[in-house]
Amino acid sequence: MEKFIPLSIPNFEGNEKKYMDEALEQGWVSTGGEYITKFEKAIARFLNTSDVAACQSGTSAIHLSLIEAGVKPGDIVIVPPLTFIAAVNPVKYQFAVPVFIDCDDSLCMDPIKLKQFCEEECSFVNGVLIYKSKEVKAVIVVHVFGNMADMVSILEIAHRYNLKVIEDATEALGTHYTDGPFAGKYAGTIGDFGAFSFNGNKIITTGGGGAVTANSLNAVSHMCYLSTQAKDDIHYYIHNEVGYNYRMTNIQAALGVAQMEELPEFIRRKQVNYELYKELFKDFEFGKIMPFRSGTASNKWFYSLEINRDKIHVPMREIITSLEKCGIQTRAVWGLVNEQIPYHDEFAYKLEKAPYYADRILNIPSSTQITTEEIEVVVRRIKDVLRGFINE
Repeated sequence: MEKFIPLSIPNFEGNEKKYMDEALEQGWVSTGGEYITKFEKAIARFLNTSDVAACQSGTSAIHLSLIEAGVKPGDIVIVPPLTFIAAVNPVKYQFAVPVFIDCDDSLCMDPIKLKQFCEEECSFVNGVLIYKSKEVKAVIVVHVFGNMADMVSILEIAHRYNLKVIEDATEALGTHYTDGPFAGKYAGTIGDFGAFSFNGNKIITTGGGGAVTANSLNAVSHMCYLSTQAKDDIHYYIHNEVGYNYRMTNIQAALGVAQMEELPEFIRRKQVNYELYKELFKDFEFGKIMPFRSGTASNKWFYSLEINRDKIHVPMREIITSLEKCGIQTRAVWGLVNEQIPYHDEFAYKLEKAPYYADRILNIPSSTQITTEEIEVVVRRIKDVLRGFINE
């Protein structure tokens, strides 16, 4: 049996056990305890933002952002089709209506298509953008695989039409601009709201877990309040709003504090490994490593190999299963959200590049503890598998 090389697994090489043992010894394992505050402060300090609220998942962070953005039943929220479905499902939680806008070559939302939709499909009346008699309230922008969306262009459009911008930075913790008007700004701190995820395959993990930030301290405070069941009186359990059980636990946060200590090193390794993959796949005729946006420093969470469909015609599932048989775990990009059964009836605007890339992107092993030798094995086996399809 070939040595198995996984796609992306967590890395615990720091103080994870020490801090979790401390939380257990203190008896604080639920949604109270000092590690939650420590974790929130560590994230805020890293992102150079004022405040962060730790919550149960990236999905809950997006949901809280939609609530705080004032999204009501029947409102329109602009979303991407090329993303994990969790970025879009919270729109349905609010009984709002998603409209799908295509991606560009970064795999993130295309600002040109976004602008065209606003200009050609909508009307702007008394400061409100209207689509088919419904108010367009917000845009969810996903920084796919750690790549930065074109936030300069997207924010310009959003400000013109009074749209709230929710950044799904669940894959992009640490990605930031190096040039332009947002130089030094991190993904998740540029729009009105930023959502982060610490799922097991993310660049840092708390098992589950997420976090949310905003450009308003009051907004972060209110989302934190909503995440703890909107409790107004701790003695008599008075609740003046509908709340949610979205708060992160202290035991998760203890894990997160240790992971934050390692984040800069994890990012460094991701970047080094990306450059190695890029070099090893250089001039490979059946696939190429996808680039990241210029003027940014990406955390390079996931590496994407774009399959040359002019030469490789087999379905992506066949490529994935063939690689799995020889010990390499890979995955397709995602099934487009607009093609999923719950979203069949929603409007998708001029989708061209999203289906193009959905048919071509293969994500390859990207764990922070992957070795140079393992990367060389991954590349060799991928090349052998793809060449094999030509020879069949």
